[in-house]
Amino acid sequence: MQEKLNIAVFVDYDNIEIGVKSTLRREFDVSITLDALKERGDIVAKFAYANWSRQDAATRQMAENAVQMVQRNPSPRGDKNGADINLALDALEMAFTHPHVNAFAIISGDSDFIPLVNKLREFGKRIFVVGGKAFTSTILQQNCHEFISYEALMDARGEKVTVYEQRRDEPRRDEPRRDEPRREEMRRDEPRRDDRPHDRPRDDQRRDDRPHDRPRDRDDKRDKFQRNRPAPLELSIAMPLVERALQVLERREVKPQLGLLKSTMLQLDPAFSEKAYGCNSFSEFVDKLKKAGLVEAKGHGGHYTIERKGPAGPVVKPEEALPTLREVLEIHRLEMEDGRPADQLQAWLTEEFPQFEHKTYGFQQFSEFLNFAQDSFVVRLERHEGGATVYLGAEFYPPALPPAPEPEAIEEEDDGPQPYVEGQPTMMEPNPPPPKPAPVRKRAPRKTSDGPKPARKSAPRRKKGD
Repeated sequence: MQEKLNIAVFVDYDNIEIGVKSTLRREFDVSITLDALKERGDIVAKFAYANWSRQDAATRQMAENAVQMVQRNPSPRGDKNGADINLALDALEMAFTHPHVNAFAIISGDSDFIPLVNKLREFGKRIFVVGGKAFTSTILQQNCHEFISYEALMDARGEKVTVYEQRRDEPRRDEPRRDEPRREEMRRDEPRRDDRPHDRPRDDQRRDDRPHDRPRDRDDKRDKFQRNRPAPLELSIAMPLVERALQVLERREVKPQLGLLKSTMLQLDPAFSEKAYGCNSFSEFVDKLKKAGLVEAKGHGGHYTIERKGPAGPVVKPEEALPTLREVLEIHRLEMEDGRPADQLQAWLTEEFPQFEHKTYGFQQFSEFLNFAQDSFVVRLERHEGGATVYLGAEFYPPALPPAPEPEAIEEEDDGPQPYVEGQPTMMEPNPPPPKPAPVRKRAPRKTSDGPKPARKSAPRRKKGD
């Protein structure tokens, strides 16, 4: 039996907010992420980190969802990673002091949390990462147990419903009401429309003029959201992962059923989501594969046993799209020095290579492709509320080579001064003459007080016999 998951949620609000605004042009909604996590286990703790004195609109939705707001007061010199450090410390403390918490959800796209994810995995915790595929680090996506795409959550939920749409107990205008006969009698007793004053509209007419009450306006919003949805990926892009998961299950001698197949695919690629292929559930995803003739599925009612069908096709890797991007960046290198919007870069890419399509390499949106290129140091992205500005990555600015070591000086043997030939030009001075011997100084006689001492006479030499 699978262990029950008790999930602790940690929200890096500053990161997720700017990411959603810059890529999806929407406000971050924490309730969407919490609903997705509730499908995977019980949420036992919820924390969000930000400078809440500047987030008046966000504090209300955090309070409505019972999220504990942790205040971050920036220092005068600024602390860009202050919230990241505080979040990581609190998550590790909970892992040590709350053994019943066996799963952690990090709502952020910052690659700085990779050490935290690795450390929590060492302690046997299950890690969920919630963020946008267009701004979450691909390294972070691949190192968690399951990556939950915020774009997929928005796609499943659609436009955020208005207050009028939430009142489901009220009947629609085209539905009959229970008191319709009584209203019909009252309508007969009312004066005709021609007899009413024209300068004052009726109450029901004023109610119909409300913009949020018009069903047509709501339909227009839904249509606009449908048009803004990215087109689903081709099923053939997912087949290498499906084939690999089926091979793993075959080696384990396990029947590849739906739940086991999806869990195996998530182990191999935590960023996999069937919603990227236009499916609301994994069973619908398998149904599409079966109808397309890519797999053989036996069973019905969601109880399928999937089998491979034929050899695996060619695998297209995301790295194969980077050479084309590098070439376009080299062509427009001067313009890219000061940064260009992502839309401008996409237009240049289409102009130079009309056959290039980022969806062929598994990227549902062009922003996802740029996010992958940033992790490969090909580009550098600066995100803001209006979008993202693209700069050349570190790959185009290689570090300077270290200075070459100086050659060792070769000491020449000193053979003495060179001879000087008179009349021959030379840069050297002629040989100096040999030094003269120092003069011998004679010792002066020793002076005494009585004058110079007389010379000492030697005693006469004695002869033998004397």
